[in-house]
Parts: sequence; C-alpha cells; structure tokens
Amino acid sequence: MQFIDLSVPLENNPHADPPGFGPVIEYQTHHDTADYMVSFFPGMVKSDLPDGHGWAIEQIKLNTHNGTHMDAPYHYFSTMDGGKRAATIDEIPLDWCFRPGVKLDFRHFPDGYVATREDVVAELKRIDYVLKPLDIVVVNTRAGSRYGHEDYVSSGCGMGREATMYLVEQGVRVTGIDGWSWDAPFVHTKQKYAETKDASLIWEGHRVGMDVGYCHMEKMHNLEAIPGHGFNIACFPVRVKGGSAGWTRAVAMVGA
Repeated sequence: MQFIDLSVPLENNPHADPPGFGPVIEYQTHHDTADYMVSFFPGMVKSDLPDGHGWAIEQIKLNTHNGTHMDAPYHYFSTMDGGKRAATIDEIPLDWCFRPGVKLDFRHFPDGYVATREDVVAELKRIDYVLKPLDIVVVNTRAGSRYGHEDYVSSGCGMGREATMYLVEQGVRVTGIDGWSWDAPFVHTKQKYAETKDASLIWEGHRVGMDVGYCHMEKMHNLEAIPGHGFNIACFPVRVKGGSAGWTRAVAMVGA
C-alpha cells in the first residue's frame, strides 16, 4: 500500500491565502524556552538541562480555513436539507471521511472556468467509473501547480452549481479541490458579476449545501500523484466545536 499526502502544510506562506487571511506561526526554539522550562522547578538553572535545551514549541494564529481543511455545511449557510440546522464540522459523520476516492482531472480548464454537470459526466466516462454513494470526489485543477506562488488564489477552475448538484445527487457527501475555493476564484466571479449583476453566480457550488448537506475540502495538494480511481481517501477533520471547518490531513491509500 502506498500512502500519498494530499495536504499542504500550515506555514508562513504569504500566497496560500488572500492578504490578511493567512496563518501566523511563531517558532520558539529549545534555547528560547529554556528559562521558561526551568521556572517550573525551583533551584534549577539552564545548565542543568541537556545542552541548556528546553522544548521546541510553536505559537499559531490561524482560522479554520487555513491550510488543507474540510468545510462543513454550516460554512455555506445556516440551514441545509430543506431547512434543517446546518451541521457544523464536529457533527460530520466519520464514515463520510474514509471512503473510495475518485479524481476528476480538470487541469486543462482555464483559470476562472466554472465546471458543469456535463464536464463531470464526461470525465467520469473518460476514466470509466460510475459513482457510488459516499465516494470522495476530488478535483485536480491548475491551481495545484501554483500553490506557494503569488497567483495561487486566482488560479484554477471552480465547480459550479449543476456540477456540484450532480455529485451530491449520486450520494457523494465529501469532495475536495486543490484550489483556494471549491468555487471559481473570486477575482473571476467578480468580473462576471460586474457584467451581469447576477448574484446567483457567487458561491454557487458552495450554496448547494443549502439543498443537500455536503462537505468539501479546499487547498488539497499533490492530486497529480493519484489515479482516477482505485484508491481510498482518509480525511478526518479536527473537531472544532460548532466550527464551520476543521483542519484535515488528507491521505490517499493506493493499493489498499
């Protein structure tokens, strides 16, 4: 069995999120913390510690949508499934998060393109796969190759309403994408809205969660390394009480 990491690290990367939305990590070395460590033990001095070492530790300021994470239906709207209270990330069934994986290769679509139902059907036909309930479907876009670069947040295609609805109608409840958002990057949607004043274009893939509660992962990575199907994905989110999302170490298991 081969394990393939599908996650990006939490890091001080200025291009992983829009300005002002990224994590801030303060690294404290063994020498930085030595005084603090000996303060727990009256009479101890730093020279009593091995080479004067305390512990290494990191102080992190972040939000639940930094790094590779899973969005809960609560992120998209306050209700789901025809008016039920939207589920938060700590309420997501664990059996949604360890399932056979399916990859849609949409790297050929231009930045800002909104993938359609027909695009999904055509790609499933190309890889010769029929979706099953609770399959985890991940979308490989051009954004995956731009992570860490200045244009990452604006790169890649997005998943439109009808494409997303098709997936959830097949029983899919967890999806993922290597872009910053499941929807097309805002910079492109902004231009379309300016031309049409059609507010339904904004977050159209996310808003499917109002009709059918589902989760998606964002900022996945290394999707190029997995096949179209024939693997499993584990993607258990951190249980943030009442949270709209949870950080996720997504892993593909090929040959499982």
